[in-house]
Amino acid sequence: MKDLPPFHNEALADFTKPANRSAMEQALAKVKAELGRTYQLHFAGKNVETPQKLQSYNPSHPAEVVGIHSKATAEMAREAVEDSFAFFSQWSRTPVERRVELAVQCADLIRRRKFEFEAWLVYESGKSWREADADVCEAIDFIEYYLRQMLRWNSPEALVQMPGEENQLVYLPLGVGIVIPPWNFPLAIMAGMAMAALVSGNTAIIKPSSDTPTIAAKFAEVLLEAGFPPRSFSLLVGSGAEIGDLLVMHPKTRFISFTGSRETGLRINELAAKPQKGQIWIRRVVAEMGGKDAIVIDDESDVDSAVKGVVASAFGFQGQKCSACSRVIVHEKVYDEFLEKLKPQVEALTIGPAEDPQFDMGPVINDGARKSILNYIEIGKQEGRLITGGATADGEGFYIQPTVIADVPSTARIFQEEIFGPVLAVSKARDFDHALQLANDTEFGLTGAVYTDNIYKIEKACEEFHVGNLYINRKCTGAMVGAHPFGGFNMSGTDSKAGGPDYLLQFLQAKSIAEKIK
Repeated sequence: MKDLPPFHNEALADFTKPANRSAMEQALAKVKAELGRTYQLHFAGKNVETPQKLQSYNPSHPAEVVGIHSKATAEMAREAVEDSFAFFSQWSRTPVERRVELAVQCADLIRRRKFEFEAWLVYESGKSWREADADVCEAIDFIEYYLRQMLRWNSPEALVQMPGEENQLVYLPLGVGIVIPPWNFPLAIMAGMAMAALVSGNTAIIKPSSDTPTIAAKFAEVLLEAGFPPRSFSLLVGSGAEIGDLLVMHPKTRFISFTGSRETGLRINELAAKPQKGQIWIRRVVAEMGGKDAIVIDDESDVDSAVKGVVASAFGFQGQKCSACSRVIVHEKVYDEFLEKLKPQVEALTIGPAEDPQFDMGPVINDGARKSILNYIEIGKQEGRLITGGATADGEGFYIQPTVIADVPSTARIFQEEIFGPVLAVSKARDFDHALQLANDTEFGLTGAVYTDNIYKIEKACEEFHVGNLYINRKCTGAMVGAHPFGGFNMSGTDSKAGGPDYLLQFLQAKSIAEKIK
């Protein structure tokens, strides 16, 4: 294959430019005309329709059906694993260069259909134009980055050569992988996990979230168009109870790649750890779970810059990111100043349908999420002081006002529990050491940020702030592939470091070969 240029991140679209704005409007119109179509399952190299259906909805307009999807049965899930296992021997022996060529083609196809995929994200996940654009760019980045990393692992660094021997280390694919992506980054994270598995030579069974199956179906179309063998991957839509547990526990399942909640991740880890009859390996689990992410604001910092970073981190995509800022810990000397400057910026955020670019915030994903978030807000009103927000917002969508609750003690539920919505808890710290102590007072350890101009405090945070992704004097969201390998500590998961140079090792196994020279 021809030499690839060095990796670079996909450029975000500037929607102030008329050409980009027009392209997005055309894509939204095109996709809107396709809403409500029926989609089939894909497994064992075939497309299958079933009588049982699952519908996905537009959270900005809950009566609007985005896609109608066939639901897989338990027997279909078993067939998918068995066929994926049977095809693995052929796919794993496909030359790495060929798998990389297919991945390049996949990235190119998504790039050509960039605005179309963004429109699907707007309608099915409630993302704003900018958030949808970032999601699609990240999907392209993951694919482009991982295919280059696979070439690196295909030609690893030479070993020490023993006298009279030839010594080498080769990296082999594992087998059948179950890919379980979340609804909040339904293209980027799905594409990243699926492509990591496929380009490494594994077969992959994708089980998308029930909230965003249409985006998964569109990605499956791209895989086939790019030339991936029909049996190299499966797309199975269905609930965890019906097919999820079965896929995880099947004796021929070799690994599970999961992104989602702490509760589901722990259940998958528990199920995967139990060997089944006929199973001859220890299943691997790659898990990216929740977060209760904190931004620390020191008295030696630019408070105005900190406020902007907090607003972007806490309320971007309605706070529905595992990396979102849900706690702000502020030095007592600047506490009142911070709240005074934060309140008007939060209240200036506009809320409305995701397809309309004039709004800063769209809906939360579904009615269940809205009810859960509103319940946390009522709890928070008893645990702290409501600064702004605290209720639903006007409109037919699942809208919630961006909410700030101050004077929150570390024992409060809204300080400790992941809410996954536009709710921000603000706590006061006596000094910088106390702020770090409060920041670490959580079972999670995903992202965090520190605003300070003091170099010694920055060094202290780098040593003591126990998170997988730490940011200094910037927001705690927006990890870029290749620059910010992403993954957390403690109950935030297995610290997978997605988008980093070691990520593919979780989908490979190393074999040492020593040959005596005659």
